Amino acid sequence: MSEARVAFISFHASPLAAPGEGKAGGMNVYVRQLARSLGNIGIPVDVFTREYRPHAGQPDVTGGKNTGPSPDGSNRNSPNMIEAISGNVRVIHLPAGEPDAPMHSLYGVLPDFLEEMKAFTLGNDLTYRAVHSHYWLSGWLGRAFSRWLDIPHTITFHTLSRIKMQSRAGENEPVERQEVEEQLIASADRIIAFSPHERDSMARLYGADVKRIQLAPCGVDLGTFRPLDREESRQRLGLNGDKVLLYVGRIESLKGVELLVRTAAHLDTCEPVRVLVVGDDNGQDGEVERLRELAGTLQVDDFIDFVGRVAQEELPVYYSAADVCVVPSFYESFGLAALESMACGTPVVASRVGGLPTVVQHGSTGYLKSWRCPEAFANSLEMLISSKSLQHSMGVAARRRAEDLSWDKVAERIAGVYDALVEERSASRST
Repeated sequence: MSEARVAFISFHASPLAAPGEGKAGGMNVYVRQLARSLGNIGIPVDVFTREYRPHAGQPDVTGGKNTGPSPDGSNRNSPNMIEAISGNVRVIHLPAGEPDAPMHSLYGVLPDFLEEMKAFTLGNDLTYRAVHSHYWLSGWLGRAFSRWLDIPHTITFHTLSRIKMQSRAGENEPVERQEVEEQLIASADRIIAFSPHERDSMARLYGADVKRIQLAPCGVDLGTFRPLDREESRQRLGLNGDKVLLYVGRIESLKGVELLVRTAAHLDTCEPVRVLVVGDDNGQDGEVERLRELAGTLQVDDFIDFVGRVAQEELPVYYSAADVCVVPSFYESFGLAALESMACGTPVVASRVGGLPTVVQHGSTGYLKSWRCPEAFANSLEMLISSKSLQHSMGVAARRRAEDLSWDKVAERIAGVYDALVEERSASRST
């Protein structure tokens, strides 16, 4: 019998996928970094995720089967289906539907994936002390898997459909997602919320019992995301003496990049400005092309660069080269890009939505804007880029704030949640 582990379920998004690839983003980073940090404090973690077909240059994790016996008893070993990301953490890719299947079709293959998880667990004689699911699809699996094993179930939603629909007119989410989220909120042993806003929204929109919600913020890798020399960073990126405004993230309507483009047209400053947009839309909805056309219409296309997707290890160069990071989202459950920027000593101007007020301290590490209009954002950006002393003081405060949100501290808090649940389960069995 192997040592008891924690089972992470990140069904639709492999933690090995590069951020910006497909639906990969902050959640992938969260799962990978939290699992690694838990492993560093002695808690082994298995991350269950689907096979996926990566972009060029990424390792292929398709075409194999699991390393345990299948339900029919046959052995289906494939060494590329398990990849260790640290001494105590491994990612287990299991088949369920086509690897590049669209998101809307994944709900239908959840039962198949659940059977693969069970087969892997039995075939490798594994025990788990707790299940931690990420996103609603994983939550469906986590609830069934934890009941099968009779162990506690914790869930982090990352985003919730009803909060998204409230944040922006025209946002629609499948009915089954809303129903499953409501069921999970009612049944999970613990729910991890990134911020008081998310916790309160769960209570208001889903009737959640706040006593079962644990607040635990996202974290940041302080070794990777750290202040680099600004001039050297700009030289590496081929930038001149312009003031640099930076956006990092997926390019989709909910992220509000259009507001940044319109803000660029409202800037009134004698300082030359360069706007860098890092990320892409994966060619799925034409958002990048639409924004390029808008920039042309507003006559700001000559100083807005759509950089495309950038490797995670290169992002600190961009953050350090920037004068300000702009997060104009309609909704963010946490806002990892804001925290990464702050860890690099770069202040942030962001929408006052979701979990961003938990990250950005208004007037200290940047500015939060309650009104999502170009004039309001332009005003704050102009103040920052026109004052080196303000930019410096906010950058120092931003790094200090980020140091309070290291992954090690987050992992210790989450480990405490697991310990409490195991003790509660043990006490209930003895009565």
